[in-house]
Amino acid sequence: MSTDFSIKPVGAPVATPIAQPVSDAANNAVATVLPPSQSVTVVDVSASVRNDPGAGGDVSHQAFLDRAAGSIVYQAINERTGAVVSQFPDSAMLRRRAYFRALDLTKNSLPRGAATDRNA
Repeated sequence: MSTDFSIKPVGAPVATPIAQPVSDAANNAVATVLPPSQSVTVVDVSASVRNDPGAGGDVSHQAFLDRAAGSIVYQAINERTGAVVSQFPDSAMLRRRAYFRALDLTKNSLPRGAATDRNA
């Protein structure tokens, strides 16, 4: 039994063309002409509406150093309102980093006992 469990390709993948059957009803159909008020037009997909908050052109980007967390923060800000649209890392992550960084700094500043001290 082999100990090699990797999957190896056995040749080049081949795309199988799928031919759609054409029905007799479609072949014998009568062309329909409708007035413009009743016809359907194709929608231009390139001009679709975007739903993401940063889609507008009034968004500026900035980066700064959060000293308490010891981390670089990237923000996208709406120029009209001044509101933060998106931020990485998020504020909860920055608070956690600042908390653990403060714990590390206080742990290193605690006085240590002498080598001859004993615990009772």
